[in-house]
Amino acid sequence: MLKRQNPSSPQHSRDPAADGGALSMSHNDSRSLLNLSQLVLSAGQIKPSPALKHSKITYFEVEIVDVQSKKQICIVDKVPPASTVLDVKHKFHKACPQWYPSRVGLQLERNGPFLKDSVSIQSLAVSSIITLYFTDLGQQVGWTTFFLTEYTGPLLIYLLFYIRLSTIYDQVESRKNFRHPVVHLACFCHCLHYIRHLLETLFVHKFSEGHTPLKNMIKGCAFYWGFTSWIAYYINHPRYTPPSFGHKQVSYAALAFLMCEAGNHFINVALAHQTNSEGNKTCFPSPTYNPFTWLFLLVSCPNYTYEAGSWISFTVMTQTLPVGIFAFLMVIQMSLWAQKKHKLYLKKFYPEVRRKAAMIPIIF
Repeated sequence: MLKRQNPSSPQHSRDPAADGGALSMSHNDSRSLLNLSQLVLSAGQIKPSPALKHSKITYFEVEIVDVQSKKQICIVDKVPPASTVLDVKHKFHKACPQWYPSRVGLQLERNGPFLKDSVSIQSLAVSSIITLYFTDLGQQVGWTTFFLTEYTGPLLIYLLFYIRLSTIYDQVESRKNFRHPVVHLACFCHCLHYIRHLLETLFVHKFSEGHTPLKNMIKGCAFYWGFTSWIAYYINHPRYTPPSFGHKQVSYAALAFLMCEAGNHFINVALAHQTNSEGNKTCFPSPTYNPFTWLFLLVSCPNYTYEAGSWISFTVMTQTLPVGIFAFLMVIQMSLWAQKKHKLYLKKFYPEVRRKAAMIPIIF
């Protein structure tokens, strides 16, 4: 067995006089190496490499100011140049939890338009500090929820009147009177119209903005649901009288209604194909081999033209005053929407749109 030897034992001790030169030389070499290493380390700390020097990132500071009181709400710091307005809204929400992103409206100027979520912060910057004005947009709902709620109501309300609930009509009178075929046809057409809207909302339409104020949904539901109740009450009433010109009037109007519904669907599909994932049109839609899309040659908003045609045809088919009033208001509303969109199209696609009408082909 090997024994561990004590280094301090006499037989193993070395003579310092004999090895003094060698010890001093090795000691000087080690000190030189130590000094050299310290010099290299200190030089590396004082002079950074060019790669680290040029990798510095510049950040922006976004000042959020209340648009009414002009008081500063908060400062969103360390905003990267590649950030968008939506990123700033999320950071603002972390600083002020009561304002969630869909409720925040940001403006570059007090009276200016609201900035879209996709706008880059770097495009707004004049200096490292950006001032944005905040507006509370109120309670918000998604566009999908908006349209599904708005269109589901008329579908269900009309069916409630169609089955003639005892709480709506007199039960004895409802059983005695015979229903004219136009009543059943009107129910089919009305349901088809709103089922198409619901399916297109889920599978066809692309929305540019994610939310809209809740009050807009309440107003839309009140309008559609209220008129549907009035229309359904008259058409499904036991004492309802059929159109004056009988079968021909009903047949031609129903055919026009179905054609307008088909045209509206094909136009919406064409518009969806010309729209990117953010809801912005990359180019103005052009007519295809489908004859229903040829209306693009005359108007810039043919979907509104077909929508107006559907309700005018439904008015002729049922020959009721509530439907006529509703169709008249819808034509006015859609003409205003068409004029607004037509102006936007003129700015983006002037050569393709300049000779077109907004909604009615005759009026240029």
